[in-house]
Amino acid sequence: MPLQVSDYSWQQTMTAVFISVPLRGVCVRDADVFCTENYLKVNFAPFLFEVFLYAPIDDESSKAKIGNDTIVFTLHKKEAVMWETLSVSGVDKKMMQRIREKSILQAQEKAKEATEAKAAARREDQKYALNVMMKIEEEERKKIEQMKENERVKATKELEAWKKRQRKAEEQKRIQREEKLHQQEKQIEEERKQLKCKSLTRNSPSRNHATKERISENMFSEKLKEDSIPAPRSIGSINVSFTPRVFPTALRESQVAEEEEWLHKQAEARRALNTDIPELRDLKEEEKNPEWLKDKGNKLFATENYLAAINAYNLAIRLNNKIPLLYLNRAACHLKLKNLHKAIEDSSKAYRIMKLHLRLTHPT
Repeated sequence: MPLQVSDYSWQQTMTAVFISVPLRGVCVRDADVFCTENYLKVNFAPFLFEVFLYAPIDDESSKAKIGNDTIVFTLHKKEAVMWETLSVSGVDKKMMQRIREKSILQAQEKAKEATEAKAAARREDQKYALNVMMKIEEEERKKIEQMKENERVKATKELEAWKKRQRKAEEQKRIQREEKLHQQEKQIEEERKQLKCKSLTRNSPSRNHATKERISENMFSEKLKEDSIPAPRSIGSINVSFTPRVFPTALRESQVAEEEEWLHKQAEARRALNTDIPELRDLKEEEKNPEWLKDKGNKLFATENYLAAINAYNLAIRLNNKIPLLYLNRAACHLKLKNLHKAIEDSSKAYRIMKLHLRLTHPT
């Protein structure tokens, strides 16, 4: 049961009520203050102080100050009148319970309204921020569009100026060509007149005269051709080199990775079949196969001839050291012979080869 606090004191003015509640060891962290317009409660275990106010107060503007083992309330009245007492008189338990429940409902409604108001204010702030951002983006977009338009206008003007200069240059070239042709025609005409005069003075036959005219016309046409035909290109040579290829197909039609892998395997096979190995000199061609040697070692292992099986596996490994099963079989032979260190070494080599194979075949 909480201890009811009764040794409190209160004062009032026309607009406010001041209540002083002594609570030993009270602090802001542990004190639970609940206040509505008709109800005031302070819960500080094991103490409890509650009062059913005489008249309504403005709970939003009212204040509580905690310190020095005391809570001081400043309650602002809704109506500027003097109270006869602090609490309502003649209140039974049922009425107290109804006032408590009503106060709790009022507090919940106010809290809900405050939450909704905060949410509405937050939405308004977000809406305002969104509108501001949209305006900023619109201004940036317009600025970018304006810059693009200015660049387009500038480029258009430069292009028009270039075209104008080109047309002017072409017009000048055309005028120069026409002037040159006109001068050539005038010169040919003068030469023709001179030839005609010479033919008349010498009484040369008409055939010679026609021949001279043709010669002059040919000269005119040759000059025109010389003016219109461009100069010949300078002499030069082009050196073409081709990439050396092992395969007959063109590089653009080849699969470079597959070809390099095939060449690598062929080189390994040639190294494996090197006849300089003394053990291979007395073997037949089919006996130089690592698989044949592996089967031979398995048969020797089955007959419990472990040393001979080890020799077969050794030769097979010298031919191809990428087969993990050779190391595992040799490790089994060492295990039978109680060579534990060698058995562990061969098992580790087989594990590393299989792990590398898995990484190459399943990179993910």
